Amino acid sequence: MSKARVFDLSLFATSVAIAFIPKHAIVLDHTYIKALVLYTLFSSFYFQLRIVTRSGNSTIDYAISYTSSFGIFAGPLGTFLFETVYRFVVFFYKKKTKTADPGEFLDTFYNIGSFTLGGSAAYYLYTVLHPFAERFPLGYWLLFLLVVCVTTLLSSTFLIITFALSGDIKTRKEARHLLFRSRNLLDFSKVALTNALLLRLLQMEKWEMLIALFLLNYIVSLSFYSKSQSAQHKYERDKFEQMAYRDFLTGTYNRAHMDKMMKELNQSGEYIGIVVADIDRFKKINDSFNHAVGDRVIIDFADTLKQFLQEEDILFRSGGEEFTVFLRNRTFEECQSQIQAILDSLHGHSVAAEFEDQMIRVPYSASFGLYYYKADPGQKTSMEKGYVYADQLLLESKKLGRNRLSYRNDLRP
Repeated sequence: MSKARVFDLSLFATSVAIAFIPKHAIVLDHTYIKALVLYTLFSSFYFQLRIVTRSGNSTIDYAISYTSSFGIFAGPLGTFLFETVYRFVVFFYKKKTKTADPGEFLDTFYNIGSFTLGGSAAYYLYTVLHPFAERFPLGYWLLFLLVVCVTTLLSSTFLIITFALSGDIKTRKEARHLLFRSRNLLDFSKVALTNALLLRLLQMEKWEMLIALFLLNYIVSLSFYSKSQSAQHKYERDKFEQMAYRDFLTGTYNRAHMDKMMKELNQSGEYIGIVVADIDRFKKINDSFNHAVGDRVIIDFADTLKQFLQEEDILFRSGGEEFTVFLRNRTFEECQSQIQAILDSLHGHSVAAEFEDQMIRVPYSASFGLYYYKADPGQKTSMEKGYVYADQLLLESKKLGRNRLSYRNDLRP
């Protein structure tokens, strides 16, 4: 048996020893039975709203805990009985839904031991400090905040020890991260206020109000859980769409997004400068060095183009070393001037790259084709045709000696 499992079972054995100290014996009267049923029922409901994360091979459940109020109300033995019933309800639920981990059965004993010890700590801390807390304004509520902080950090410490013994965490940084993960004053305050109210209602046997508080807490938590799930799904959809329309190497938009934008802009009525740019003699760069150096040149060229774009302009990697830019809502002269500024910046420019274990400087230039027109549904020219015209102008720049701009203004007679 591993050291981690020995520690887990030692927690369970310690909780049993504390629970069955004679002075902790409880009377299983109707009040305790009602409380046990209600807490088990609503704790099981809240289990559905848990936040699940993984650390190595282990699963961590961050579910809402009512152990503090029940521990203070029922003492160590009453807490042990509650945790045993509740944790086995969870165990059989996981088995039925096939979500149980391979070591789920032994994990159940760890949970019983850990939370019983937490509830027992709450019982002792409350018993000792409650007489003093009553003397101060808000003393009862502040005491509960202290109880929740102590019991939460105690359960986190148990997790750190068992993960350290199993090898799931290896450094102090990982331990600190686990200790304070998802822990802040608002979380502590929420749990403390809920448990403090529950204890008051238990002591007064206000069962209807207690159920109402459980339901209120459940509905609010369910609402936040649903919103967080919706936000997560939207984030994942947006992330997927971003990945589908982004070029992995340069971070610019790809050809698929370019085709999509051309269809949208066809009906826009905007004045658009379609620019097609290409790195000169790029094959020679790859042949002289390697593709890794070629990639560095492509990335540098993309970064250079980005520096000269305005917010509404759109940059695409439309081919291997070819880029397309949509310059929007500008005059022809402004578009022409902008491309000339890029050409000027590339004059004498070079990019650093690693080749055969040394850093080298690779100079490069680029050629441009600019087609300017108005994207009007009534015009014969579409964005798709405009792109073809700009590509032809790029080829003209290549034929004229490269490192230059060829252009056409479709609005000029």
